[in-house]
Amino acid sequence: MTDRKPIADFPRPRIKDDRGSLPIALLRAREALMAYYRPHHRKGSVTEQQWRVIRVLYLDGEMDAAELARRAYLLAPSLSRILRDLEATGYLKRRPGDADSRQSLLSLSPKGAAMVTGAAPLLDRIHREIAHRVGRGRIDELLALLAELEAALAAPEKKKTRGRQR
Repeated sequence: MTDRKPIADFPRPRIKDDRGSLPIALLRAREALMAYYRPHHRKGSVTEQQWRVIRVLYLDGEMDAAELARRAYLLAPSLSRILRDLEATGYLKRRPGDADSRQSLLSLSPKGAAMVTGAAPLLDRIHREIAHRVGRGRIDELLALLAELEAALAAPEKKKTRGRQR
């Protein structure tokens, strides 16, 4: 790597170098991981985001769009486009809600479920290859650490005052 030079001759606030930045490290790791999955997505003619929607519906069944967006980690405007595209390909079914006809309930169609069933052996091979390269125990440790990180950052901060919690 090359030495970094300041862009100007004035004081700049100190920030972590990108090589030690947790958000950047997580993005680099995600990109390395997704390199294994992207060919699968291309073969199946689905985007990464579409696959997340399909996967959530396959695993959790019918739900409304708000819950689906939350579970698939997508913003509502992106989800609207994805749902439209998945409906057009026949992977998704939509029906009115039971209590409120303005609400749509979403589920996989038989074609969508069949696509997941067909992809499962390939996904299992990808998981095994990654576990072989990294080690199953290390992956389990990483998942546990990431769950701890998520829980710690999602929990409200507890302030201490003279030994007492507020």
